[in-house]
Amino acid sequence: MTPLLDTTLVLTIASLIGLLVVAGALLRAWTGWLDFKRQELDRAHPRAGSEDGSDLGTARIELADLKERIRKLEAIASGVEL
Repeated sequence: MTPLLDTTLVLTIASLIGLLVVAGALLRAWTGWLDFKRQELDRAHPRAGSEDGSDLGTARIELADLKERIRKLEAIASGVEL
């Protein structure tokens, strides 16, 4: 009969525990990195909570500007003078 805890079983269990420790550390590092990137984005583009709809208004103005540029480019492409 072989002993209950032979070397192969001990090495297997130790390897699995080591793998779990490394996976846990990597998961913790990944979530920390994601939090860091989220903070970077919040610093670069702060949300305007007190200004009601200012972001929406800005987006609408930018969209209208883009539509105007597209209209002008289409007119140039078709050879029409504005």
